Amino acid sequence: MSHAPDTEFLRRIPHGARRTQSPRPSLTAVALVWALVAAQGLWGQSPKPSAYDVKAVYLYNFGRFVEWPASVTAKSGSFTVCVLGQDPFGPALDATLAGETIDGKSVVAKRISNPQEAASCRIVFMSSAEGSQIDKIIESLNKQAVLTVSDTPQFSQRGGMIQFVLEEQKVRFEVNLTAVQHAGLTLSSELLKVAISVRRKPSPGD
Repeated sequence: MSHAPDTEFLRRIPHGARRTQSPRPSLTAVALVWALVAAQGLWGQSPKPSAYDVKAVYLYNFGRFVEWPASVTAKSGSFTVCVLGQDPFGPALDATLAGETIDGKSVVAKRISNPQEAASCRIVFMSSAEGSQIDKIIESLNKQAVLTVSDTPQFSQRGGMIQFVLEEQKVRFEVNLTAVQHAGLTLSSELLKVAISVRRKPSPGD
């Protein structure tokens, strides 16, 4: 008998769970999501998904546990996850997002070559190939109320919002909550509990 997780179960987790008034249901939903993402047999045809297979699923789920300002949600007919610069995902991101919806909007992947093309993006993953330009890109995107994500070293310390990291050979993430809040976005408190590190603005006197 196969013990590979049923990925359809991940798709069936209620989207409303991230805004529930009771913390227990939302915590349960998040725990199930991340448990499935971390499982070695997430895809039945691939007993060991690549790091970018896992990161693609993370990007989709970030969209379910983040809220954008009303001005952002009203201006687009789709929920767009963008990759800026060199694309490390290949077909994995498109396959993960195919047929999915968030808040009633179809989720689509888009490749862009510069920050000016990010006007329709909700999430932007920045390739580490952006190198020396990454600080300028972060500054530009943070002004557009876009969730910025990357696996570039020190990304969150440099003002990026979510940075993928490897911990015990598993994909995890850390959050720069100050950058998120300055951009007008709201992360679920339950999502923050799953992060391995949350950077917050120091309190006066710290």
